[in-house]
Order: sequence, then structure tokens, then C-alpha cells
Amino acid sequence: MANTYLTRTTGTSTLNTKCTFSGWYKRSILGTYQHIFSVGDTSGAQLRGRFRDTDTFQLYANITGQGEIQYITNRKFRDTSAWYHILISIDCTQSASNRVKLYFNGIEETSFDGTTQAEITSITLLNSQPFQIGRRAQTADTYFDGSISHFHFIDGTAYDASYFGSTDATTGEWKINTSPSVTYGNNGFFILKDGNSVTDASPNTNNWTVANGTLTKTEDNPSNVFCTMNPLDNYWQGSTFANGNNTITTSASKENYNTSTLAMPSNDAGKYYCEVKMVSASAYTVLGLADKLTTSATSNFKNHTYGYALTSDSGNIINNNNSSSYGVSFTTNDIIGIAVDTDNNKLYFSKNGTWMNSGVPTSGSTGTGAISISATTTNGYYMFASGTRHNDSLQASWNFGNGYFGTTAVSSAGTNASGNGIFEYDCPAGFTALSTKGLNL
Repeated sequence: MANTYLTRTTGTSTLNTKCTFSGWYKRSILGTYQHIFSVGDTSGAQLRGRFRDTDTFQLYANITGQGEIQYITNRKFRDTSAWYHILISIDCTQSASNRVKLYFNGIEETSFDGTTQAEITSITLLNSQPFQIGRRAQTADTYFDGSISHFHFIDGTAYDASYFGSTDATTGEWKINTSPSVTYGNNGFFILKDGNSVTDASPNTNNWTVANGTLTKTEDNPSNVFCTMNPLDNYWQGSTFANGNNTITTSASKENYNTSTLAMPSNDAGKYYCEVKMVSASAYTVLGLADKLTTSATSNFKNHTYGYALTSDSGNIINNNNSSSYGVSFTTNDIIGIAVDTDNNKLYFSKNGTWMNSGVPTSGSTGTGAISISATTTNGYYMFASGTRHNDSLQASWNFGNGYFGTTAVSSAGTNASGNGIFEYDCPAGFTALSTKGLNL
């Protein structure tokens, strides 16, 4: 969502003393100031929520003639594989210490690095003011880089988190309530409910406008978290990430590989499929699986016992300093499919929809045209990975099931037998996208 933002101007509020903001956020880029929303004008009167360059969260309000409110968490938000539910509840009729409440994944936050608690008696800037989602309205900067889902604004009522989610009795995880029973008030709205719709799903008609950029629909959502590439596994590699961490550009001076956020248990744990479009391939590009993060400057597919990679120049498979003939070469604009059968410990690669080595991913234990992979690994799992085996660069756009290569939708979606994910080519029967739903099929 970098450089993309939404906008509308509020009308006359129901009640200037109470309001609620509720939304789900999946971060992509860390370590920079990024606003999830802001309300107010250029005079300085404003109410805004943002992630700071320290990856903490800040709520700030400056109400003309009344003073400031500020809360900065000690908690850091650095998990790029997770959706965070953030709820802000404001009730100006309460005492200063109880006027603002912040909830993260259903838990009220009580530990703050700094707070300012002015005696705000009304939030006058909720009337007829610019309201923007995805950047700071007043200075037109600090865009949010990530995904947003189920954004609610409540005008006139201060709700707690229990209206918008609940704790799973089995897993203890915070789950989304997709249809909360709340009163929205005059300015209230509910957008981004099912995909990228900015049409108000509340009883109101407070629709929004995409003011800049492209608002892309993803299959990734708070109820089904999809795999991406992992910007936290990037110490040695120095790669850059874009498009929700699904497009990766490697450094020309490193041989390391980057890994995915979600992992597949390495034995008897399902069948998974993804695609990679080579935006810019080098002669030494490698794509495949690895069982661990890159932990040193010399970590690469070439010498990795549990790393299996397809090479761009020859289509060979490299593993543990060995190279064996397997498939065909690939280059810029080619789409490589990767199918992992952990039930039978088999790995398959395709190029532009054709399986290499006459592979048949549905052949089960027979493994027709497959690469046999180890059922027992160092950490008990495999992750998708990409890199180079010499000091060269690449740019690759991964489609883990969102149906996009970068910002471009797949041209004609193939079939998906498991009903989880959108791919350019047919997903083999019985295989699925690597997502939390896919891991639990």
C-alpha cells in the first residue's frame, strides 16, 4: 500500500466526545514512520495513529484550544507474517487517565514509553474534516506500507475490543469478528470488508475514494494469513522488498538466499504450491527450498544439506555441493511453479505451466519426475527460498496465492483443487497455497 491512500471528508458528528477506530494491519516494511490513519486539517489540529521508526505504535491528538493526547507503546510491532488488530477507544467523559484506551489483538495496552493526557472534553475535529487512511493528511507523507482489512470508524460510541474479535478457546489466538453489532453514528463507516472495496458496508453510505496509487485485493486476510518473503531474514543478504514483501530484489554482492515467512513441516504435513515470476533473472538465479534462515555470510544453496534449488542457467538441481541434471533453464519473464509434497517427500518444478522432467506432482509416493527431499531436516520444516549462487542480482515476484505478480494480476487464473489461493497456472490436485488455512486443510 506504499503511496496509496484513501480519503473522505467527515460530516457533522453524532457526538464529539466518543469514538472508536478498529482495523487489522499486516506490516511489510519496518523501521520507518507510517500512518494508518489521520483526521484533521493543516492548521495542526489532528488525530492520528502511526507506527514509529522504532516499530512502536503512537496515538497522537492535538485539539485546538484543549491540548494534546499522546500514547507511545513500549511494545514493538515487528512480525511481518502476522495481522495485528488495533483498536482505539476514546471517551472524553472519563477521567484523563481513562479517557483513551488502546487494544492490540484484544488486550488493553498498559505499558507505555510516554503518555500525555490533556483534559480533552470534545474531539471537535471529527466535524467536517479531512479523514485519510494510509498516510498522514496534514503533511501528505509517511504512507503505510502493508495491508489493511476491516477498517471501522464509530462516531458517538467508545467500544472495547470484544465487539470486533474474540479469543479462540483452543489456540488462544485473537480472531476477527467479521460482522460486529455496533452503532456507527453519522460519520461512522466500515470499509475493506471483503477485499479492496471502499464502499461503506455499514448502514451508512459514507463511501471512500482511492486518492492515489492502486488498492490491490489480496487473498491474505486476518482469517487466513498467506506466506510472503521474510524481510527479517535479510541481515547478510541486504535484499529489498516491495509489494507486500512478495517482490524481492537481491544485492549483487551477496550469494545468500532469502526465505519465506511461513514454513512447511518437512514430513507428512501436506502439499503446497506457489509461483515465481522472474522480473529480472541472472545467469546464477536459484529457486527452491531451504530448512533454515541465512545465519552467516557464507550460507547459500550450494553447500546446504537441506537446500534444494533449481538453477536458471542449466535447470540443474543443486544440493549439498552437488549438481544434477533435472529440468530446463529459465530467464526474465518466465514463471516457475514449485510444488512440494511433504507427505511423500517430493519436489517438482514447472516452467510456464509445463512440469520439468515430465514431472507429475499427483503421482504420490511414485514421484514421477520428482526430486526426492529429506524427510528429516535440521529444524523440521522447509521454507520457500530464492537467491543467487554467485555474486549477482535478481528480482523476483512471488505469488503465494494472492493472484498477483507484483502489482499485476495473473492473466488467467488456473484451477485450484483445494480452493485456497489464486495462481496463473493450474494448481495440482490436492495441493494448496502456503497459508494458515492451507497448513490446516
